[in-house]
Amino acid sequence: MDMANNQKMQRWLAVGLLMALLLIISMIVIMPLVSKGLELHNSKNDLMFRLQQYERVLATKETVIASMAQIKQQHEQQEYLNGQETDALASAEMQEFIKKAIVDAGGQLSSTQALPVNNKNKFSRITVSVRMIGSSEILRAVLYKIETSTPLIIINQLDIRPMRGTPNRVTHQIEASNQLNINFQAVSFMKKPVA
Repeated sequence: MDMANNQKMQRWLAVGLLMALLLIISMIVIMPLVSKGLELHNSKNDLMFRLQQYERVLATKETVIASMAQIKQQHEQQEYLNGQETDALASAEMQEFIKKAIVDAGGQLSSTQALPVNNKNKFSRITVSVRMIGSSEILRAVLYKIETSTPLIIINQLDIRPMRGTPNRVTHQIEASNQLNINFQAVSFMKKPVA
C-alpha cells in the first residue's frame, strides 16, 4: 500500500511539475506574444484613426482652395495697395491726397517730401514726409482721413510740438496758442512692377 501511495504521489508530483512547467512556458512565451498582439492591435486602431482624419482633411481640400481663392479676390478688391504704375506716381498721388486732407480739415500744409522708395520682396514702400500746422481737432480729422483711406496709408513717426504763443499788445503777456507744429511720415505700399 505504501508503494501504491508513493506511486500516486509521484504521479501527482509529476503532473504538478508538468503544470508548473507549462505555466512557466506560457508566461515566458505566450504572454509576450499576447501582449505584442494587443499592442499591434492598438497601434493599428491608432493608425486607422489617423488615416480617417487625413481622409477628412483631404476631402475638404477643394473647399479650402476655393476659400483661399475667394480671400485673395476679396483682398484685391479692397485695394489696400496703391495701384499706380510707378513709385513716383504713387508718391505724387499720396502727397496730393494728404494735401487735400489737411486743407479740408482747416490745417496749413508747410511741406511734403517724397522719401526714397524701399523695395522689399514683391512690394515697394512709398514714404512721404509731411509738415503741417493745425489744432488738435484738425490733426485728429487729418489722421482719421488718412488712416481710413484706400489705398491703405499708415502714419509713422508722428512728432507734435506746441507753437509758441504771441504777446498781447495790451497786457504784454504771451497768450497760449492753440496751434501745433506737426511732423509725420505717411507710408503706403504698392506691388513692384513686373519687369
